Amino acid sequence: MYRVLVPVDSNTNRARHQAQYVARLPDADSAVAATVLYVSPPDRFESAKEASFSKVDSAATAAEELERAGVEVDRRIDGGSVSRAIVDAIADVDADEVVMGGRKRSGVTTVLLGSTVQDVLLSTERPVTVTGERVSLGEGTRKVLVPVDGSEERARQQARYVAGLPGDPSTIEATVFYVFRHQDYAGAPPHEFEDVDSAVTAAEMLEDAGVTVNRVAEGGEVARRILRAAEDHAVDGIVVGGRKRSGVQKVLLGSTVQDVLLSAERPVTVTG
Repeated sequence: MYRVLVPVDSNTNRARHQAQYVARLPDADSAVAATVLYVSPPDRFESAKEASFSKVDSAATAAEELERAGVEVDRRIDGGSVSRAIVDAIADVDADEVVMGGRKRSGVTTVLLGSTVQDVLLSTERPVTVTGERVSLGEGTRKVLVPVDGSEERARQQARYVAGLPGDPSTIEATVFYVFRHQDYAGAPPHEFEDVDSAVTAAEMLEDAGVTVNRVAEGGEVARRILRAAEDHAVDGIVVGGRKRSGVQKVLLGSTVQDVLLSAERPVTVTG
């Protein structure tokens, strides 16, 4: 069984999109078990025990959406530090994936990544998918964009996530994508996919798992090319390997990953 943790806040629209994303996972009605978690803020309830899951519209909406799709659902409510409660729940349910609705719009065009989402992204090794207030999902074959950088380790983690999705790997189409940074000028050297070890590694791992793979290399500004490729290939999601370690313990999100998280209209999964 593929276990997904779905931590929701009070925004019903985001919660619905989180549920829709989970319901569109391959074989969701038979291979996916979802835990919908709501962490009650201190200013709303004196304790989590005084809160009722059914009275939290966002949580109830997500759970009902998932059950209508045939997904097995566990309802949970907790209190205290939101980020800590989510991280603890990830370990408790042994989640294969965490699906969060963390993009928030401020004003007309500004998009922010909620502090809770950032905390969770940097506090767990599990794949975290951010859906936001809008989500674009196709039907049939699940199409994913897998933009890799020069790290073979991160490329392997991205490939393992895609290959490990529930259902038959042959129903997944992955576009492994590498951008030669700023090389889109006249006279730029040729962009050869096979020259990039991380890209080849990811493509071969996916093909060995039975996933259909497109190999694409382009030159230009990395985040912009990734976003355009997502549109061109009409993918259901983008799978990035954006966690980077600085020093002994500190974990950072690369600037390209942050740009993609904030700008993509599609769900973005951060693997490692």
